[in-house]
Amino acid sequence: MNNTDKYFLPFQTRWINDSSRLKIVEKSRQIGFSYCTAYSAVRRVAAEEERLDVWVSSRDDAQARLFLEDCKEWARTMQIAEPDADEVVFDSKTDFSAHVLQFKTGLRIYSLSSNPNALAGKRGHVILDEFALHADQRLLYRIAKPVTTWGGQLEIISTHRGANSVFNEMIRGIKENGNKMGWSHHKVTLHDAIAEGLVERINAKTGRNESREAYLARVESECLDQEQWLQEYCCVPADETSAFITYDMISGCEDDCLKDFNYLAECKNPLYLGVDVGRKRDLTVMDVGEKIGDVIWDRLRIEMQGRTFAEQEFELERLLALPKLRRACIDATGIGMQLAERARERFGWKVEPVMFTAPMKEELAFPLRGAFEDRTLRIARDPQLRADLRGIKKEITTSGNIRFVGESADSHCDRFWAKALRHHAAAYRGGVGAMVG
Repeated sequence: MNNTDKYFLPFQTRWINDSSRLKIVEKSRQIGFSYCTAYSAVRRVAAEEERLDVWVSSRDDAQARLFLEDCKEWARTMQIAEPDADEVVFDSKTDFSAHVLQFKTGLRIYSLSSNPNALAGKRGHVILDEFALHADQRLLYRIAKPVTTWGGQLEIISTHRGANSVFNEMIRGIKENGNKMGWSHHKVTLHDAIAEGLVERINAKTGRNESREAYLARVESECLDQEQWLQEYCCVPADETSAFITYDMISGCEDDCLKDFNYLAECKNPLYLGVDVGRKRDLTVMDVGEKIGDVIWDRLRIEMQGRTFAEQEFELERLLALPKLRRACIDATGIGMQLAERARERFGWKVEPVMFTAPMKEELAFPLRGAFEDRTLRIARDPQLRADLRGIKKEITTSGNIRFVGESADSHCDRFWAKALRHHAAAYRGGVGAMVG
């Protein structure tokens, strides 16, 4: 394809043209790396002299599909015959599968979801997209690297996800320990991308006429907190030393697991509810989980802000009336007292009002963190939930007591406390009369 400047900014062109055996980029979000990487993959498998397939590991199935959509679009733009699209099952026992495009050369682009074992025994070029978001980065790398043994290239593309990630370990090895593995290292912050023309490209696509300064200010203002801005857009990994729940804990439990109310109404497994009641500008959050075996899955989260007491009570009673709702813990602090007391009067023993005293917060927070450590939770992939989970910090007061502090831009970590209350509810054994861990 001639005149690639028409399609790519300089930092994208540098990435496309880098033929190093190992290349890695720490990048800002939403600057077009998947776009240029899809082009590179299509160009590679469409070449007559090429002999290796391309394997792409994305963080989830939705991203795997989107990558192949970009590849198909590039095939049309490059006037390559429309490739065949299909889903191929590699292992019927474990149900590992991939979305695949096959080109006239006989070569394929395989786009896989995040399970590392799907790459085992394969051969070709490997692209690990959003590497730091994968649940087991170390295992993924160990399986992916041998795939490139017979002349393949390994590409790692990611934003940061905490200072303790394997991705950041690799970046530090490059910057601080002499780059012994021999990576070709790229780094593109949002500031870098803007300096090379990103805003003008966005304006051309959207029809806006936003200045570089205005775009940068707007993106920063739309972040939930400073940590999100620095990590997602400035390539600064978050400090994990003060975090109560780390990124590794969160990413290890994330899944596409939310359902709707109709699912809950027909659910056969026990359901548990946690409710954090908003005060002034805070959210009221109602969090429902389904317990399957020893794992609790996020199923529904209702968030309300500025809603009347009657509206909140209606939603709460609808959930409490679910046939499989076994237990609910409701924040009874401040204005939550009335909501909790009325629910207790109507639904009896299944409702537990909880006062947010300092000892009670400790009793709620630590078991929830333990569930993250043990991976006995599956939570929805949601940047607002992630911000609340990350927002909680543990502090020791001068008198030696523990207190929990922290907030995100739109709440005082209400989503964290709703989930902690839900976990507390699920720890109750009906008929025993005691809370268990």
